[in-house]
Amino acid sequence: MSELPEAGGAPLRNQSDSPAEPRPAATVILLRRGGKHAERGLQVLLVRRNPGARFMPGVWVFPGGAVDPGDGDGEEAHRAAAVRELGEEAGIDLPAEELVAYSRWITPTVVPIRFDTRFYLALAPAHSPPHPDGSETVDAGWFEPQAALDAHHAGELPLVFPTIKHLESLIGYASAAEALEAARRRDVKPVEPEVVGDGAERRIVLPDELP
Repeated sequence: MSELPEAGGAPLRNQSDSPAEPRPAATVILLRRGGKHAERGLQVLLVRRNPGARFMPGVWVFPGGAVDPGDGDGEEAHRAAAVRELGEEAGIDLPAEELVAYSRWITPTVVPIRFDTRFYLALAPAHSPPHPDGSETVDAGWFEPQAALDAHHAGELPLVFPTIKHLESLIGYASAAEALEAARRRDVKPVEPEVVGDGAERRIVLPDELP
């Protein structure tokens, strides 16, 4: 099986194997105003995964993780998982009702470790610097979306495909308030990227990017 870095370095499944069932997961895209002045643009919180982790080692991501059995069912379970993971990975507490649904992504069928992830936007509480747990996450920081993408393209900030695409989607918003208001009007539908190409040319694309 070959590797696909954009999918977190996960090996691709053998074609003879049935696709894995996606595990429910949730992620928080935490926003804040980029400075003390109202004219500053928005920033997003990214945390760096432990370089020793088996899955996506050393990658910068939005805080998130899988839904646990004790989280409940449906939307309630995803929100519970989102705020729990934000607290564990970044040391920031946030009420579940402050999450605004933003997107839903399902890992491509060819990847053996699959997630059905709901992404939420939220405004960071005042005076809440992130504190990585030192186990799952070893660093954290606030980034303007374009600056994070520029650092990634310069080889300075390792990112994976879903993080890149969500950062790109936030570039056009002038403020956290504007992004949150737009998210409240979004019709969230499942998105399942696909893997195209062979060998070194293999890459992930969104359905609307397919030829």
